[in-house]
Amino acid sequence: MSADFADRTDLDNANRGLLGVLEPAQIRGPGDRVVYDADGFAAATAGECPDTVNPSLWRQAQLTSIHGLFEVTDGIYQIRGYDLSNMTLIEGDTGVVVIDPLVSAECAAAGLALYREHRGDRPVSAVIYTHSHIDHFGGVLGVVDADTSVPIIAPEHFLEHAVSENVYAGNAMLRRGMFHTGIVLPVGATGTLGAGLGPSTSTGTVGLIAPTVDITHTGQEETFDGVRMIFQVTPGTEAPSEMNFYFPDHRALCLAENATHNLHNLLTLRGAEVRDARIWSRYLAEAIEMFGYDSDVAFASHHWPTWGTDELLGYLTQQRDLYAYLHDQTLRRLNQGFVGAEIAEDFPMPPALDAAWHTHGYYGSVSHNVKAIYQRYLGWYDGNPAHLWQHPPEAAGARYVRAMGGVEAAVARAREFADEGDLRFAAELASHIVFAQPDHPGAREVLTTTLTTLGYGSECATWRNNYLVGASEVDGRTHPAEVSAAGIAAALTITQVFDSVAIRIDGSRAWDLSTSVRWHFTDLDEVYRMELSNGVLIHYPTRRQDPADLVVTLTKPQLLALLAGGGADGVTLDGDASAIATIVGVTDEADPSFPIVTP
Repeated sequence: MSADFADRTDLDNANRGLLGVLEPAQIRGPGDRVVYDADGFAAATAGECPDTVNPSLWRQAQLTSIHGLFEVTDGIYQIRGYDLSNMTLIEGDTGVVVIDPLVSAECAAAGLALYREHRGDRPVSAVIYTHSHIDHFGGVLGVVDADTSVPIIAPEHFLEHAVSENVYAGNAMLRRGMFHTGIVLPVGATGTLGAGLGPSTSTGTVGLIAPTVDITHTGQEETFDGVRMIFQVTPGTEAPSEMNFYFPDHRALCLAENATHNLHNLLTLRGAEVRDARIWSRYLAEAIEMFGYDSDVAFASHHWPTWGTDELLGYLTQQRDLYAYLHDQTLRRLNQGFVGAEIAEDFPMPPALDAAWHTHGYYGSVSHNVKAIYQRYLGWYDGNPAHLWQHPPEAAGARYVRAMGGVEAAVARAREFADEGDLRFAAELASHIVFAQPDHPGAREVLTTTLTTLGYGSECATWRNNYLVGASEVDGRTHPAEVSAAGIAAALTITQVFDSVAIRIDGSRAWDLSTSVRWHFTDLDEVYRMELSNGVLIHYPTRRQDPADLVVTLTKPQLLALLAGGGADGVTLDGDASAIATIVGVTDEADPSFPIVTP
């Protein structure tokens, strides 16, 4: 740790321009349930750092717990600290342009109300999604109605990537996201202190309105409600579909999530596509070249702004160099024959970068980012044939316990490693024992204690959260999901809706079944053919009139109602109605609370 704890620049910037706060800062949803508690984070991070928190993370948590409405520059305002992300508001000729309406509608609505309290009751004149992650669009229904006529602006391919992440792999990502964000932990010195990138994720109502304006190329200029913008598309950086943009009349640069006050993830612990550190660095270089020298302030979808041309150029240069250094040095060592774990174990950072607070791994980490770069280029296999066909966790655990002379001997060895301070191997060994004999109290105790200790020492908030949520699961505490992506369904295309069904087909139960359905959507004037064949649900738009076991005539809202378990009022069925029952009969229901650190 070489950054200076006496440096108050970030604290000053995080408080700069404060206009007002929510009082109380508890945001409630249906049934008066608290969906976000900013007061709780502020109270939990007050005072001196306790011995259960890494001092560097404590500092970051204090910064991210600062909340309220802030003026960035004349005509630009931010809502910060009322969700994981920021909501930015740009005043136009007649209304206000909203950028990234948080995770849930309740938080976005509360933020907009706070803005209007201080700046007047301006209507929302446009909505911009900077990228395809849920914390940048999920609260849209808190700022506009579902049938809004205001433009919804997003980078090209936004919808397909938002769906692939939040629907196709949504259940697994939601479950792992509980570990990643620590949302199920109590807020405090022995629980979660946020995610480093911001406080925590709200648990309110999630929705999505499909974009109506695509940003397709760098240099594209648009004006919404009199607000001029110049866009830079940055696919493959923090998200597969993302963009920065510049406000020439404000000399202000929005960096989306491509430059924040921490090292970001190249592969999130909740799961995602591996990001490209090389292109990330190059897009930051392009942003500097295109906009940096003409900017007085740079702000992003997380954290606090950076003011002053020289200051923001220095900040962006270091962020640029950070991702390039990770990429190039990993590739250098990779080509010398080192595997990802070896490279990550010995990866010193340049002193000048390590001395900057915003390069520290509060959300991403050098360790797992290096492994992500390795994975991007070479995949999961490290080239050692002994690792080509390893046993899965339960089978491996049983063999480790057997090799060590039984469960009691294995537990004793795990405690020895923990007592010696080798918590990493103690956790690995104890995990094998728990997968071999999940009910053994000694194995559970040593794993719980070891994971907790590792969590308390972590500078990276997501590591802390993963360790502590994992410890709670081993300790027998369950955490039902409180966040759902169901509100996204209305924005999906028919292909995406059918995809969400196809990935739930239990192949082995469907091997010997076959049926076909032709779906005619009267509101879309589209026809789709669906076939259950060889354990796969195939579907595609068609102009052909091939015979089908069943022809269904309906609208898209009726399809969504059917899939949600509603009635079939107004739906016309022509043919063998059991075709739908056949398909439904071989679909799985995903478990949103599946175990991760126990069998």
